[in-house]
Amino acid sequence: MNDENAQLKQRIAALEREMAILKQRGYGYRGIRKRSAIMLWGLPLYDIAMGPDPKKGELRGHARGIIAIGDFAAGVLAIGGIAWGGIAIGGLALGLLFGIGGLATGLLAIGGLAIGGIAVGGGALGGIAIGGGAVGYYGVGGSAFGAHVIDGLRQDPEALRLFNEWLPFLQDTLGPRRGG
Repeated sequence: MNDENAQLKQRIAALEREMAILKQRGYGYRGIRKRSAIMLWGLPLYDIAMGPDPKKGELRGHARGIIAIGDFAAGVLAIGGIAWGGIAIGGLALGLLFGIGGLATGLLAIGGLAIGGIAVGGGALGGIAIGGGAVGYYGVGGSAFGAHVIDGLRQDPEALRLFNEWLPFLQDTLGPRRGG
């Protein structure tokens, strides 16, 4: 037991020395904080907050502004690990109008899993859904579910009409045009 404690203490001391060296070389846990002095609607024009902020006790940056960039970002244009706003880009992107990310929501959503009015992604759920797996009123994908779908087994005429009209560059992919 004493040997284990001694080894543990030695390892902790070695790690502390390594951390000190890394901090001296500039590899410490420094965060970035930049905020515009220009304010619109009570928000800074831009706010950038990435990494820890010991003064605020934050482990991750929380950016809030018209343009927000951070670990957590909220703004008209939000870019971050978790982003929410009018236009959101991030790992988890919760956009009102537009979202792009691993999991994205918005009127137009593009992502690994996309949920929105128009959803495009590996998995897509929306009024119009385009994806490997698509669920929507109109859907197109490898496996599609909804009122009007195009998938490996079905080519609904109404779905063909909509997608050929709104996405004409996909005509060769979706199949022949019907009724005209």
